[in-house]
Amino acid sequence: MTRVIVGTSGWSYPSWQPGFYPAGLDRTSFLSFYAERLHAVELNATKYRLPSQGQFESWAAQVPDGFRFAVKAPEGVERRLDVLQERVLALGDRLGCVRVVVERPRDDGFLELLLGSADPTIRYALDLRDPSWDGVEDRLAEAGMARVGAASAGARGSAGNPATGRSRAAGRAAPR
Repeated sequence: MTRVIVGTSGWSYPSWQPGFYPAGLDRTSFLSFYAERLHAVELNATKYRLPSQGQFESWAAQVPDGFRFAVKAPEGVERRLDVLQERVLALGDRLGCVRVVVERPRDDGFLELLLGSADPTIRYALDLRDPSWDGVEDRLAEAGMARVGAASAGARGSAGNPATGRSRAAGRAAPR
């Protein structure tokens, strides 16, 4: 049986208080409150600035067993993959996947660099947005990775929203 993990693309939104968060709840308690209700979250801030290993450890300590973080990789991830991997591993068993958003057209050299450099203990979900990437799904699967986000005709296994043509991933990217 497949386990579906539901979450949002962040938790620290002041506009969610009051509403999702009770009035008066200290912002430093938002993540633990969130994690009592939802079981995954995407870390969008990591796309713009890679937090310290200590910050990842702090986030992991605030959530219960079974919670998963989907870490959005920073742009140019191939140049800093070793640092990213070292830091996200601080999430321990709470690391769901690392989501790599690729806007540019297909570049097999980039793909092979990423596949050859990726830590096999980390689940990667590649959001390959240009249709020229269609057909790479088998190569990704061979490496234990998954394609997410694309709903183009050739993207097998990519569930898309028919209204928007997009889908999101958090948690488990590919079975190991």
